[in-house]
Amino acid sequence: MTPGTFALLSLAGGAGAALRYAVDALVRARTTSPFPWPTTLINLPGCLVLGFITGLVAGRFAGTELSLVLGTGFLGGYTTFSTASYETVDLVRRGHDRTALLYGVGVLVGGVALAAAGYLGGMRV
Repeated sequence: MTPGTFALLSLAGGAGAALRYAVDALVRARTTSPFPWPTTLINLPGCLVLGFITGLVAGRFAGTELSLVLGTGFLGGYTTFSTASYETVDLVRRGHDRTALLYGVGVLVGGVALAAAGYLGGMRV
């Protein structure tokens, strides 16, 4: 990895994290539900976009560092499955067992399905 790529990767990661914070704050200000909507609305579209970028790079731009900067950098900073895991445990701790189960399974299965759909879409471009 060149120093320039490392710098772009770092900037993209910071931009993704900043956007995640902004989306999280915006969604939290508009809901009082115990369901973790902010993380859901961040992670699921993030999986779709990462799948699309991966499919696009595999199909047309193999060997470029585009996927590294956009996927690992920006989307790595934007998405947050560690927060989703914590929120699942927190839902159980607060007595929302059914919501925790639906959220934990839904985010995992939905994330994989959306990543696959994005990948297939990216391969077709």
